[in-house]
Amino acid sequence: MQFKTIEQLVQLANQAKVPISEIMILEEMMAADCTREAVINRMQAHLDTMEQAVERGLTEDIRSHSGLTGGEGKKLHAYAAGGSTVSGRRMLNAVSRAIATNEVNAAMGTIIATPTAGACGVIPGCLFGLAPELGVSREEMVRFLFTSGAIGMVIANQSFISGAAGGCQAEVGSASAMAAGAVVELAGGTPEQSAEAVAIALKNTLGLVCDPVAGLVEVPCVMRNAMGAANALVAADLALAGVKSVIPADEVIAAMYRVGQAMPNTLKETAMGGLADTPTGRRIKDQLFGNPPPAAAIGEE
Repeated sequence: MQFKTIEQLVQLANQAKVPISEIMILEEMMAADCTREAVINRMQAHLDTMEQAVERGLTEDIRSHSGLTGGEGKKLHAYAAGGSTVSGRRMLNAVSRAIATNEVNAAMGTIIATPTAGACGVIPGCLFGLAPELGVSREEMVRFLFTSGAIGMVIANQSFISGAAGGCQAEVGSASAMAAGAVVELAGGTPEQSAEAVAIALKNTLGLVCDPVAGLVEVPCVMRNAMGAANALVAADLALAGVKSVIPADEVIAAMYRVGQAMPNTLKETAMGGLADTPTGRRIKDQLFGNPPPAAAIGEE
């Protein structure tokens, strides 16, 4: 493995005078012992699958089996097309596609887990929201995925990427950081600026709990994908403007690991705390799965 930290990743890119995406392509070629063409083709296939999920979420009447989620990405897409918005078209294009993808996941559709299924909307949301605005090529879109993959690999090896292990900071937070660094490269920024965007995006999600209502990856997960995409875009813009994180990316990743370890299990995808343990959250759980009898009643005739 060529790199274990964000700092090493940036150093490798600078030494070779290439973008972060190129370092990840070379890493994949070595790890999988295959040709550059094979690595690129595999990522292009992932890109195609992502695009199909985005399109489904924006154009079809997607509903989850529980009925809790569906149709919000399509609704936001139509709202953004109206032109009169608070956040602006570019931001809402990304957010609507993030929601759309995660709704397809909640409806058991095919998605690409980036880095997980519960956080699958953030990266395609940013990518397919920005691509037409920036006029990027298909090759540049593939590179976006390699850059986000390199950042995700560091986070996974140094901390967590799953809500069950480290809370939603590790899931949507990681996805947001991965997207932020990749957006910087897509927009013409430097590897150092990508690292700053990673640090800024991840800092803003530290402590975020994983609390799926009724144990389903729908509420609040779909909307957290929206916020993850918005966070990534703002972090990328801050980095591109020259703003630097006081705490370096690798130290933020280490901090997330410690925060996740300190987080109680009730806030790590157990559906025992946070929004899952609100009156409405408990009512939804009872409606969907029934209200089991108290422990003392079990076994009584």
